Amino acid sequence: MIGVIVLAAGEGKRMKSDRAKVLHEIGGKAMIGLVLDAARALKPQKIVVVVGNRMGQVIAYLRGSRVVFAVQTEQLGTANAVLSAQSPFSGFEGEILVLCGDMPLIRAETLREMLEYHIRINASATVLTGILEEPAQYGRIVRDSEGNFEKIVEFADGDETVRSINEVNSGTYIFDSAKLWPALIKIGSDNAQGEFYLTDILTVMKNDGGIVSAIPAEDSAELLGINSPEQLRLAEEALSNRKK
Repeated sequence: MIGVIVLAAGEGKRMKSDRAKVLHEIGGKAMIGLVLDAARALKPQKIVVVVGNRMGQVIAYLRGSRVVFAVQTEQLGTANAVLSAQSPFSGFEGEILVLCGDMPLIRAETLREMLEYHIRINASATVLTGILEEPAQYGRIVRDSEGNFEKIVEFADGDETVRSINEVNSGTYIFDSAKLWPALIKIGSDNAQGEFYLTDILTVMKNDGGIVSAIPAEDSAELLGINSPEQLRLAEEALSNRKK
């Protein structure tokens, strides 16, 4: 069984718009609509959308689309956002896919390959990564000397060595649900942002003896998260090029 959590509670200040960030359109469709299209290709048993800022707009847009809503009452980080979705998954057994509502270029094929790999190696968690020439402020994927996943370090917390890494975190994950919820409550907020990072759950699961894998997307454009009108324009161009 597969369940999906879509994170759509962000404020999106840099969009400079009264519209909820995930409702901005590329290719004539709201970003969150494109994300949900990719998720539904996996035929999930349940989709939970985590809302917060401008939640009324998002709920109105998705009304009738067979999703469950969970409210993140305080913006305390991505781990807190996922924890907000725990109640709708009470009794659920299977894998949980976590997606960002502002990553409209994610492809169903990528998610399917990621899920198949995750199940095949019996992983506790799998994170989708990407190789970027200019990784900017994305969290960096740190691997050990044998190339195995070690940890994710957020840009704000990284030194020059970490910031020189060009493999980055997409914010897209698959978790074994039985291990997700117990691990979430072990995450602290001792970091530069004072937030509960979902990235820290991977270290928690590794320390608990679980398998954590990181696999790169074939097309780095899939990782493009939209936080500004300029990034929206870039996503529009990338989508247009994909269709050619």
